[in-house]
Amino acid sequence: MSVETLSGVKATGPNVHGYRSFSLGEFTFSRDEYFVYVKWPTGSHLLSADAFLRALQRDIAWGFFYGIVNFDGVVGTVNHYGTVDLFAGRYNDAYRKAELDHVENFEMSRILETFKAILDDWTNATFDPFASPHETGTAFGPKNGDNRAAITRRRVTAKRMVSVPGDEALRSDANGHPINRQFLDVPQDEPEIRAEPGFEGRLCSFSLFAYLSRSPVTWNPSIVSACKNSLYCPTTEEYILPVIHGNDRVEWFVQLSDEIYWEVEDRDTGAVRAKVVMKAGDVAAMPADIRHQGYSPKRSMLLVWENADPRLPELISSGKLPTNPVDF
Repeated sequence: MSVETLSGVKATGPNVHGYRSFSLGEFTFSRDEYFVYVKWPTGSHLLSADAFLRALQRDIAWGFFYGIVNFDGVVGTVNHYGTVDLFAGRYNDAYRKAELDHVENFEMSRILETFKAILDDWTNATFDPFASPHETGTAFGPKNGDNRAAITRRRVTAKRMVSVPGDEALRSDANGHPINRQFLDVPQDEPEIRAEPGFEGRLCSFSLFAYLSRSPVTWNPSIVSACKNSLYCPTTEEYILPVIHGNDRVEWFVQLSDEIYWEVEDRDTGAVRAKVVMKAGDVAAMPADIRHQGYSPKRSMLLVWENADPRLPELISSGKLPTNPVDF
């Protein structure tokens, strides 16, 4: 089968199921009606197609995020903020001990374009990898069209705060954001501003609960406020976080509604560190040396507070800053 180049992406012609196969460095990616197959010089791995596409969608949408995005216990990426590691088995004790692990580093633009091409080719018209299982169709079966409208959604990133002139408009029925089926009981009242004389037009506000009640996606943090390196990144969660996020800095979680069950593991080995149940009003800090995956039985609201200071990974890895925010 001939190798084609799609905007610098190496891909083969469609297989018997209608899907292209892709290569990046010494990694190859292929899929059939049910599964994704990842191969590298020292091993191979199999993932369910729907789980792989949900993880791939978020890795792309987040720009590889902070630290490590594990698609599962074997395959994932590490963001070096300019370049990205693609790994297999690197953060899995058994793979490392058996010398089956493999890591390659790529310019961010190169790996991003390959991942986008895979997502585009492998996402059928029936499937939305951003949506909860109740809100989308199947990812399985032979090639069946595409769903570019879903996979190219733009992540909301406020420069100051949502509602401030020039920043992201509030979600509403008028701009195509109906209230989600599980948030129909969330009040839609917006705050009333009563400014002192001379401050008219200089104060802005919005209802975060009303804003999140209209979120059309799951497990995809927006940025609703930015104050220097302090980012408020709330999100709505339902079913399972499609990735296992390995931190390179502390993350603060504030549970705004309902509850989430968190599995917390050692970032480098996968050894179990803790099990956390967060209910509405709970606050937790995820240390910089762990990885975590969440389970939300009902659609819930979570505020993720991030410190975007680019110096943090080096300061933490060198021991100049602790991996946990508080010593009790």
